[in-house]
Amino acid sequence: SEYCDKMINQLKTLKMLLIHDIVEIDAGDTFAYDLEAQKAKKEKEVKAANRIFSLLPLEQEKEYRDLWHEFEENITPEARFANAIDKFQAFVQNLHSNGSTWRKHGIKKSQVLERAESIKSISQDLYDLTVKLLDDAVRRNILRDG
Repeated sequence: SEYCDKMINQLKTLKMLLIHDIVEIDAGDTFAYDLEAQKAKKEKEVKAANRIFSLLPLEQEKEYRDLWHEFEENITPEARFANAIDKFQAFVQNLHSNGSTWRKHGIKKSQVLERAESIKSISQDLYDLTVKLLDDAVRRNILRDG
């Protein structure tokens, strides 16, 4: 949270990230750069969320459903930072696999930067680090420039 430009509730942000990931695991992760698959993503995730949350006691179901919706709406500082961390995590995963997903799908630096743009609105430090690491990835030939 020290890299967030706003004051946030850390526990709430962590819960949001975990709930988001649980729903995504159940729905099946959708490749961020697959525009066609992105069209069906929301419907699959709503179905998964409804299935998962319906298994919980009512009070917990409401809390988790509310946190999931908050993450999806991406309006509050906690949701915006959770979304930034979610994007940054995927980015770091690609760096540590020598850009395997980027190379496999012909992803360019400009595409990654476009996806990372929302990080800037909640954490300039995290965005600056992203740009620095992207430049390094291009130099190391694990990400195409452009």
